[in-house]
Amino acid sequence: MEQVQRQQTQASPFHAGEQALQERLGVREKVERFGRKVIRDHLVEQHRAFYAKLPFLLLGSRDETGQPWASILAGRPGFAQSPDPGRLRLDAAAIPGDPLEQALRPGAQIGGLGIEFATRRRNRFSARVGALDEGGIELLIDQAFGNCPQYIQTRQPEFRRDPRDASFRPAREELTRLDEDAHRLIAAADTFFIASAAPTAEGEDPAVHGVDVSHRGGKPGFVRIDDEGTLTVPDFAGNLQFNTLGNLMLDPRAGLLFADFDSGDLLFLAGEVEIIFESEEIAAFRGAERLWRFRLSRAIRLRQGLPMTFRFGEYSPNSLIQGDWQEATARLEAERQRNSYRPYRVARIVQESSLIRSFYLEPADDGGLPGFEAGQFLPVKLDRPESDAPLTRTYTLSSAPEDAFFRISVKRETRGEVSRLLHDRLKEGDVIEALAPRGQFTIDAAERRPVVMIAGGIGVTPMVSMLRHLLTEGLRTRHLRPVWFLYSARTAAERAFFEELQQLAAAAPQVQARFILTAPSASSEEGRDYHAVGRLTVETLKALLPFDDYDFYVCGPAAMTQEIYDGLRDLNIADRRIHAEAFGPAGLTRRRDEGASPIAVEAEGEASVAFAEAEITADWTPEKGTLLELAEDAGLSPVYGCRSGSCGSCAVTLLEGNVRYVQEPSFPVAAGEVLTCCAVPDAKEGEAPTTLRLAL
Repeated sequence: MEQVQRQQTQASPFHAGEQALQERLGVREKVERFGRKVIRDHLVEQHRAFYAKLPFLLLGSRDETGQPWASILAGRPGFAQSPDPGRLRLDAAAIPGDPLEQALRPGAQIGGLGIEFATRRRNRFSARVGALDEGGIELLIDQAFGNCPQYIQTRQPEFRRDPRDASFRPAREELTRLDEDAHRLIAAADTFFIASAAPTAEGEDPAVHGVDVSHRGGKPGFVRIDDEGTLTVPDFAGNLQFNTLGNLMLDPRAGLLFADFDSGDLLFLAGEVEIIFESEEIAAFRGAERLWRFRLSRAIRLRQGLPMTFRFGEYSPNSLIQGDWQEATARLEAERQRNSYRPYRVARIVQESSLIRSFYLEPADDGGLPGFEAGQFLPVKLDRPESDAPLTRTYTLSSAPEDAFFRISVKRETRGEVSRLLHDRLKEGDVIEALAPRGQFTIDAAERRPVVMIAGGIGVTPMVSMLRHLLTEGLRTRHLRPVWFLYSARTAAERAFFEELQQLAAAAPQVQARFILTAPSASSEEGRDYHAVGRLTVETLKALLPFDDYDFYVCGPAAMTQEIYDGLRDLNIADRRIHAEAFGPAGLTRRRDEGASPIAVEAEGEASVAFAEAEITADWTPEKGTLLELAEDAGLSPVYGCRSGSCGSCAVTLLEGNVRYVQEPSFPVAAGEVLTCCAVPDAKEGEAPTTLRLAL
């Protein structure tokens, strides 16, 4: 774990560990301003009333060795009272056998969490024990603040015995490893609590340090049991204060508490945490921003320690959009097969419009879905009827990265052999093959700049994926980019995803959807079915959009995309602000920002091109065209999309030699790869033939 330089900013509500993580993520100043407003040295009236309603509190404490423990203190509502803003009185005793019993002593630092499962409200405090008596505990507040409701599953508590019954003593078990019962509890857990502590060095404000106890939630399976003494846990988006992880940066010791909400059993774990900032598992676990690994040193179980049970209600929407370890493991394996065709079963077919049909695909090999970014495409391979040569094409995904399926939405083209095959022959239960998604027409959900999505016809497919992804990320991170979604189609019957897009727009006030029809029917009603009539042009944008600094995403027929692009450039919109993908044989011609230079050249010379995987070698001369055309002439069926260097679907690894581009690709070419649709061998007229080897 990283070493943190202990340097405390004067009067900051955050200590050095918290500040280091805030700095790492680039949110230090923002969180500092927010923290100074909401973190107080007393309980506000709203919090005082809140604690008085609760039947339990979570408390964090340290034993005589400094090891933190997470505990629960229960009582009838009203057991927690705040006689004044600086104090919280708890008329309850620690559950017999809970490490809290030994930790409660005058002056001891305590972390507190009040949580109301039914309403998902929670508030936190740090305090010191002021006094102990037979009636309970008095806490002196050092810090108090509210917490967001994310990842809290709703539950309703029901007392099964009097929490003040001093005669009850739960059976206590000491463990040095996770036994079968512990495995079962942790594997099924959707909630647990973690206590941590930041030591106070000389000259540092003890009110800023001390003990913390926090809630963690997710879908069952979000805590992985690595072995009998190790757990791995994803860290999801939170309030960016990093109270828990910040403490662990200074002292890796932590205490975990798992509760069996049905039986009342309590499992207390003590150990050390390692924070993991970089790992392929982070990318594979949906929603994870970091991981942390807990190594057990001691465990205590109290059988039926809780005086109450909890009736489950429903999962938090924030929990449901996160992954689990089973999915993450399958995704990791799928990533290892990224460049191999895998079978996918057609689980469902939906007619989206008179021309567009969606195909929902699920792995047919019991493997997982590889991860992808919204806006990327899926290379597919289909068997051609009465022919041994398969057909390959790329189709943009209209599903979102958070979905448990791939969805491609295909327009039936009169002359499109593959689209006709998909529409006319493919049925539910059939199997097709596909590579992992790829492409760089993607969107950054964390960006703050408003975005304008401009879709024409079938160009709506990546935009639906992007919009759904932005909304999911907005829920996860509590930040949603403002979106203007403009969709043009010829008629209402030909327009796809109309109801879905309306629902997505209604889900958040930051999303404004506008629909344009070029030839509305007599039954289409303005204001209900569309907002404007005619072609979608830059003039349409000027009429609809308020003045702002936007990122533009454009996708549709080549002519429309080029016209929109040129119009935006004429308005002095920087090329880097315009993200475009044209559907059709003609690619987008970009006007680069000042300083960018074209790389297109004339084809010349001769070359010998080896297609390594097919074990075929072909002679190339300029009249043979691009490398894609050469491969097709040699009887191969390479993947391609636009044939103009704008989508990147034809990219292959360059094993030997060099290439030139006869048409400047707008798609960024990765190192060691080549876009075969617009590349030729780097040969010179009058020189000996050059040699080229491709992984094709």
